[in-house]
Amino acid sequence: MKILMMSVRDDEEAAIKSWSERNNIKVDTVDWELHPDRVSELGGYDGIVIQQRSKVEGEVYPALKAAGIKQITTRTAGFDVIDLEAARENGLTVTNVPAYSPRSVAELALAHTMRLIRKLEIFDERAAKQDFRWAGLQAAEIHSLTVGIIGAGRIGGTTAKIFDALGAKVVAHDLVEREELKSFVTYMSKEEVLQKADVICLHVDLNPSTINLIGRDELALMKPTAYLVNECRGPVVDTDALIEALEQKKIAGVALDTLTGEEKFFNFNLQNKELPSQQLVRLRAMENVILTPHVGFFTNIAVQNMVDISLDDVVAILNGEKSEHQVS
Repeated sequence: MKILMMSVRDDEEAAIKSWSERNNIKVDTVDWELHPDRVSELGGYDGIVIQQRSKVEGEVYPALKAAGIKQITTRTAGFDVIDLEAARENGLTVTNVPAYSPRSVAELALAHTMRLIRKLEIFDERAAKQDFRWAGLQAAEIHSLTVGIIGAGRIGGTTAKIFDALGAKVVAHDLVEREELKSFVTYMSKEEVLQKADVICLHVDLNPSTINLIGRDELALMKPTAYLVNECRGPVVDTDALIEALEQKKIAGVALDTLTGEEKFFNFNLQNKELPSQQLVRLRAMENVILTPHVGFFTNIAVQNMVDISLDDVVAILNGEKSEHQVS
């Protein structure tokens, strides 16, 4: 059995080598994504693992079938870059890694929240200009706040547990209400969460129903003193509406680990270069905006789990077994 893992970063190599040695299976790594011009290089491989931001084009699926590939495994939670219908039509089983480390994303939501409520981003901006005044920047203590979770699944539920442990009141909206959370989470409608919470944390999947889940109407429901934290996917928030709300002081601030169009700028060194997005330019100009380049997953445990779970799934599919992570 030979497996090809694509878009591999240096920090993943040790985890891949460890899995390969434990399982006595050869895993080759490349730094490119799965696109039509690369399918010819898949000859001799039994399975593939991808991790990419750009979509897998339609002509790739029949080419994979012709090459004898029977699956596509993405070592990410999101799988919107894959056309599930095209995969099905070509006999390709698709798997993802839905819970590589819920704590990794939840802990970043906490870190972002703490920076927002303690006004640390603004203090940093002032300090950089040698302005060390604290006027107008009184903080709130986290146990005095109501934290709203929209999307209380694996990651959102973990986020809720962390905030509850710190004494915050936690409210949540999800289509599925989990019994194990009900002892400390109050479920309510999305509109009620937006109206009541001092901090809104977004932890939903990206699908047609969640695109622009937070738009002008939803932002208008939030308190002018409230903060928004997006740790899921960029298109969940209408960026233009968000910028408008920030400029008009309809909300107090935002922390974004993900942004629509991020494949053009996140994880690139753009020092001394023109930014490819005017939305990004406008957001960076605001002192109450925190931007991180989609690093919620980027911890030691999460990276190891993403590698191990994805490769285990490839082996299961190739051996004719069913993976619990199949999305096709």
